Amino acid sequence: MSKYQYALIVAAVSLFAILYFGFSTKNSKQRTNETANAISGESTSIETLMTDAQKRLTPEAASEINVATAALAGAKTADEKKQLLKRLSGLWYKYREIPAAASLAEEVAVIENSDSAWSVAGALYFDGLTASKDSKIRDFCAGRAIKSFESAASIKPDQVSHRVNLALVYAENPPPDNPMKAVLMLRELEQKYPNEVSVYNALGRLAIKTGQWQRAIERLEKARTLDPKNPNAPCLLAKAYQGAGMTDKANEMNTICEHNNL
Repeated sequence: MSKYQYALIVAAVSLFAILYFGFSTKNSKQRTNETANAISGESTSIETLMTDAQKRLTPEAASEINVATAALAGAKTADEKKQLLKRLSGLWYKYREIPAAASLAEEVAVIENSDSAWSVAGALYFDGLTASKDSKIRDFCAGRAIKSFESAASIKPDQVSHRVNLALVYAENPPPDNPMKAVLMLRELEQKYPNEVSVYNALGRLAIKTGQWQRAIERLEKARTLDPKNPNAPCLLAKAYQGAGMTDKANEMNTICEHNNL
């Protein structure tokens, strides 16, 4: 399985997911124009990030990247270009240059224009956001992740996971003028989709992040009740029970988590 295929699976089953209510379905041209307007104010550019990433590569890695880049330049059809972009994205991911990998996944999404392709791009940008401590890179990845998940949701509005993903981007990088945006989004989703497991997983994750152990336990146990086979809730519950000082329950959930991930 390639790194790009792995990213696709992660995006499909990830803990983060979903867009705010009222997001209207828009055509590809509208989304492209809006994205261009939104990224015009970015504090850095993908060209700068790619140049910096190239400098960090080992000679062997740089050679592999350069060969794949040259192959991409020679692509003669959209389908060939898409496949070569996926390969190059996978190579950048292999060398843990996540923003570079995400930008190429975004190019794939522009060509394919499917919710799954946009979700992959969003998942990779989210990975870049959480992996970096540099404010410029974090802001860049957060903005691109938001636009990617918005695009996914506009194509498939009934797919709740895209909106949950969007909320968790805001949770990781809260807007200065609306720090509670993620929580409010998830609460709206909870009201509209009271049986959606991913919403309760996300609410539990946020509660863990803020040390609200009992609230996290309640949300995550709700997720387990809705879907006893849900693989994510036990792993999060292990952290919540540990934080609450309930060691026996934490060990029990950790055992289930490890079993689910064998």
